[in-house]
Amino acid sequence: MRHSHPPRRLRLGTGVTVAWTSTGGGCAPPVLLLHAWAESRRSFDRLLPLLPETVDGIAIDQRGHGDAESPPGGYALDDFAEDVVAFMDATDIASAVLVGSSSGGYVAQQVAIRNPTRVAGLVLVGSPRTLQARPSFADEIDGLTDPIDTAWVRKSLTWFPILHPVPQWYIDDRVRDGVRIPARVWRETFDGLIAARPPTDEGIIDAPTLIVWGDQDEVVPRQHADGLAAAIPRSRLVVYEDTGHLVLWEIPERLASDVASFLESLDSWPA
Repeated sequence: MRHSHPPRRLRLGTGVTVAWTSTGGGCAPPVLLLHAWAESRRSFDRLLPLLPETVDGIAIDQRGHGDAESPPGGYALDDFAEDVVAFMDATDIASAVLVGSSSGGYVAQQVAIRNPTRVAGLVLVGSPRTLQARPSFADEIDGLTDPIDTAWVRKSLTWFPILHPVPQWYIDDRVRDGVRIPARVWRETFDGLIAARPPTDEGIIDAPTLIVWGDQDEVVPRQHADGLAAAIPRSRLVVYEDTGHLVLWEIPERLASDVASFLESLDSWPA
């Protein structure tokens, strides 16, 4: 199996230092992988080795997560989207396919709205159309204090039922991701996502888009997937049966295959 190169650190024009890894494939456009809230670039550790060797898969730790810097403020949706563009500027990437898992797909939508020429395509995996609602676990987020309790992070994963076997090492890694995030970043990122205007309310995404949704997703219900498909003219919705919200965790093999097929079809994607 192919592995990513060792992580590198990069100071962005937005003033934040992030960590990132690349598989180093030679084909354009590169694929930027955007993780979900409270995760890290390592959430793509099972997906990256499954992508074709020609694909340059780049996984980035977003601000406040993983090995990225945690600035004292700046956790609005726009801040995360601006970091993605700043990363592309710093690495001389003119345009890329953005693959976003859960809220990472929300960030990807914002990049596509604000910087359409930089986005060659989108893969939105369990991605919401809107986050303007207060979920049942919001009070727990508001009450977080440092240090983050490992047992609480592990328990929080039960918010997202898993229907397919997931290796224990991978789940343990996601627990470590959550423990490393300061309480204020948990809260401010959560608040920033909820407060943001939904990207597809702001404009039209013209990029070719693959929408992947698990039919047992209790966090992002079917109307979100249908709403995204209706709002993005050049989109295609693929439904994974017997799969929950955590598509990336549950079926990385199928997701890698669908991403590879999407990349191959970009040139012939309907206008």
